[in-house]
Amino acid sequence: MRRRIPKLSILSVALALAVGIAAAGPASAEMKKATISQAFQSLLYLPLYVGMHEGFFEKQGLDLTKESAGSGSVALSAVISRSAQFSLHGPEWTAIAASKGAPVNTIANVVNGAAVWIAATPDFKFDSVKDLKGQKIVTGLMPTTSTSLFIKLLKENGMDASKDVEMIQVPLGTEPGPFAAGQAKVAVMYEPGLDQVVAAKGMKVVVGFPKLYGAYAFSTITARNDVDPDLAQRLTNGLEMAERFMHKNEARTVEIAQKEFPNLEPAVVEAAVKRMLADNVYPTSVDITPDALKIALETQIALGNLAAQPDYKTFVPRTYIEKAMATN
Repeated sequence: MRRRIPKLSILSVALALAVGIAAAGPASAEMKKATISQAFQSLLYLPLYVGMHEGFFEKQGLDLTKESAGSGSVALSAVISRSAQFSLHGPEWTAIAASKGAPVNTIANVVNGAAVWIAATPDFKFDSVKDLKGQKIVTGLMPTTSTSLFIKLLKENGMDASKDVEMIQVPLGTEPGPFAAGQAKVAVMYEPGLDQVVAAKGMKVVVGFPKLYGAYAFSTITARNDVDPDLAQRLTNGLEMAERFMHKNEARTVEIAQKEFPNLEPAVVEAAVKRMLADNVYPTSVDITPDALKIALETQIALGNLAAQPDYKTFVPRTYIEKAMATN
């Protein structure tokens, strides 16, 4: 004879299951798919890759696909055309598009430092920026933030980039070649190019823009104004988890970076990641502060690429950021 289960027991089991589901959070809900278009595969975007490797997006119920566009403008276009829900690049692209009427804003921080450094040969005497006068300088081909920041730095120190230095502009990522070959004693660089010449070739860092500027919204997540808010929250939550994880788990963060960039020397990747963690290029949260955004966009305004600062309250919908910071 089948034993009857008391009604109280059935109710208890039901309540227990309900509590378990609630505690599990978004990951136990229906998985949602989304695509993020990144400007290019970059060591700067490591928080995104950490989130994917560690399953932080999956834990938020998000099945995220990553695509590389080749540039910030193309990545942004993917969001505007709805072929991607999110894009990752400098916020200046989003601000310029928004100023022209595009329905886009920026919802989370991925790179919160001016991730550019000036390197020099070991024998180069450097006491101040004025020592660069009359020098040949290897820089990235414009338009790029690294060269823009360098031009701004010269201007702030009473120099004109077109008159006081000779810039050798090369395609992004190729700066180590002419610099190491002796075509110039100074180079303006991103990572991992920086540590390809510092860690691997013995060059020295003479200026670090992360320490010079502090918090600087260098690369952020863009979405349409009418993005599914639940989708955007899941992405932001996953990034928040990843960014916190990176600062507490350096070894695992380096390991993930080495997996994402297998063609680079492991020692170079390790040095680059540790430098960017130490310089707070990788943020500890997804927060985009008004000051960090303002200083980043001031560079573009000074160069004439952007007419004015966007209205922070509409350009940065803080709901996603605040919920992510409160619940993770």
